[in-house]
Amino acid sequence: MPLFGRSDGDLVRDLPPIRRIVPYLMRTRAGAVVFHDTTYEIARARAWLDAFNAGRPDRPKATLFHLFIWACARALHARAGLNRFVSGSRIYQRREVTISFAAKRGFQDDEPIVTRKFAFEQGEGFAATVDRLVGGISGVRAGKEERADKEMKLAVHVPGFLLSFALRLLVWLDQVNLLPASMIRPDPLFASLFVANLGSLGLDRVTHHLYEYGNVSLFGAMGVSGPRVVVGEDGAPTVHDTVEVRWSFDERINDGFYCASSLSLVKEVIEDPEGVLGPAPAGPA
Repeated sequence: MPLFGRSDGDLVRDLPPIRRIVPYLMRTRAGAVVFHDTTYEIARARAWLDAFNAGRPDRPKATLFHLFIWACARALHARAGLNRFVSGSRIYQRREVTISFAAKRGFQDDEPIVTRKFAFEQGEGFAATVDRLVGGISGVRAGKEERADKEMKLAVHVPGFLLSFALRLLVWLDQVNLLPASMIRPDPLFASLFVANLGSLGLDRVTHHLYEYGNVSLFGAMGVSGPRVVVGEDGAPTVHDTVEVRWSFDERINDGFYCASSLSLVKEVIEDPEGVLGPAPAGPA
């Protein structure tokens, strides 16, 4: 039993014995990571997004990546067993759904990459999600700095041996549940999920690692969307509009079957947004 509680999660007490001992057998996320590739059919998503954007011409444009993030937040709320993390060889249930992602301030080689973290309330509408995400990315493009950005800038000016000691101290404080909430809440590496739109950079079929620092248990890397040759229902090759997402999952938090079942909720949204969200709003007359 831990001596202290956490600000971002509650100890899961009703785990079966095998699930409780797994974090002691696999001490790191790198040693417990499972990789899973999923290909989504996106023809209906493209048509729905076109109609959605036409229905709100004066609002930020929604993209496939926005729909993907919304679908992930929905799945994490619906399948709470996926929204967990391991700390100090103990499994915790997160108290909220948070998703982090990285964005470049520009498309030059020397432009920095910054990360942003968003909390998602259960039942948040897709339009509200788009507005919040676009606002966050616009702030990145405009050079707006958040606390995590300022802390990173400060850290690089600290001598290496002091920085190494400070990071080891932070990791230890996190393991014994003494890391302050004021440090956990804004940190993008303490989140339910980290996603990356690598397709926007022209990168495809990239599997990303899980971070040892922080407590992100799930990473989704979206590749390039477009036509691909797939096997049709009749067994013959055919061309479909698709996108591939490569998942990295810390299997200590739950079993593979539970994870696969949970991620199927993301597929449900991406492949048939109208079936989940209803028809896109009508545009102006």
